[in-house]
Amino acid sequence: MLFSDRPNAREGASPGSAEAGVSSCGDGQEPRPPGVPGAQRVDHLAFTVSDLDAAIDFAVMALGGELVYRLPPLAHTDGWMRTHLDVHPRASAEIALVRLGPDTNLELFAYKSPDHTAAPRAPHDTGHVHLALHVTDVARAAAELTRRAGVSPLGPVLRVPDGQPDAGTHWVRLSSPFDAPLELRSVPDVLPYEAAGGTPRRRPPGPWRNRDDGTGSRHGLPGALGVDHFARTVADLDSAERFFVDVLGAEPLYRSEYGALPEDVAAALGVPPGGAMRRAVLGMGPTDTIELASYRGKSAGNPHPPRNSDVGGSHIALHVRDVDAAAAYLAAHGCTVLGRPETIGEGPLTGDRWVYTRAPCGLYVEVVRMPDGALPYERGTAARRKAAHGLSWTDRTDGTPPRFAQSTASNSSEPDTSSTQQRPRGQERHAGPETGRTRHTGCHHHPRTPC
Repeated sequence: MLFSDRPNAREGASPGSAEAGVSSCGDGQEPRPPGVPGAQRVDHLAFTVSDLDAAIDFAVMALGGELVYRLPPLAHTDGWMRTHLDVHPRASAEIALVRLGPDTNLELFAYKSPDHTAAPRAPHDTGHVHLALHVTDVARAAAELTRRAGVSPLGPVLRVPDGQPDAGTHWVRLSSPFDAPLELRSVPDVLPYEAAGGTPRRRPPGPWRNRDDGTGSRHGLPGALGVDHFARTVADLDSAERFFVDVLGAEPLYRSEYGALPEDVAAALGVPPGGAMRRAVLGMGPTDTIELASYRGKSAGNPHPPRNSDVGGSHIALHVRDVDAAAAYLAAHGCTVLGRPETIGEGPLTGDRWVYTRAPCGLYVEVVRMPDGALPYERGTAARRKAAHGLSWTDRTDGTPPRFAQSTASNSSEPDTSSTQQRPRGQERHAGPETGRTRHTGCHHHPRTPC
């Protein structure tokens, strides 16, 4: 969430300092839940696309989302873009946010930059991301999506075979204006790993809707319930999973593996056949799921993740109660904080406090606190972001008992009430097969191995 004319920067402890709220486990104390202090939920997923208009149209008219806002182009004449977004100083960005079903905010970026890479990433390249929707009938939804948007399936609808932890799942991937495949998936009521006692996978509640009052869903795909997962290709699956679990507080659900990808599966994935694929599926907060995949041998791709401004760039944002404390925690756990947290002082997102961080593996993690219900954009539209409200990271919206119930309070903090001092941001131009894994508990030390 990045737009302002005059942001505020809170004075005080810098991210990573002892005064900034980094916590640890003490003798005789209850271990706090793993993850970012005060985290509530995944606030949004963000993709960098080549054509913002086409991506918005696809998200709204083909998938059934609702455009919440589109911001004027963001550019600076100083080094602000490099410092805060890790892009070329002369880069400019257009940004839009689409509400995509009951739980998901999708942020779309389009950059113009002197060092911009326009070629999208392949699914087996490190840093590639894709989105998956949960539907009741994959073949029917795929046919309708093809009719609406003219997109093409990468392969046939496949069923995950018996012997896998998610056996019985049907799925297909299709091309999309997101410059990455869109996956459609239907999941059995009980997966084999769940029947064996594993923590249930998060499932969208359905029906498809873009507002909390149940409205704003005219164009939903038939049988669509919500976003099923967000996926990222990683170079080192074990290190990436450790980062998500030990640092971000994700919950391991299950792993799966192909020793050699058969041709039909490889075609459906959009990757070369014959190589190995390993996958880890993790729960992220109350409502979200992330799938991490790595490819080896004949199916391996580019090992270097894209830059933020490259087509195929991405970030994940967490809504937190205290941005400064969250940034300090991430800095203490090996992330680079890009600049200092800022509060937007003018424009449609006035009051938004945010900062980007970069993990050792190249993943960008934003921490953000939005004053939903008091944002200026809300005056001109009935569309709304999905807000965190009173959620905590360990809550579950599907009735599953929360993890770490006795220590949840230690993973939250009151909103930042410290005074702010107006600080100029610079001069802008505004142009027109494994089963469930063991949970990680207790103290979590600082993993610094690149993922």
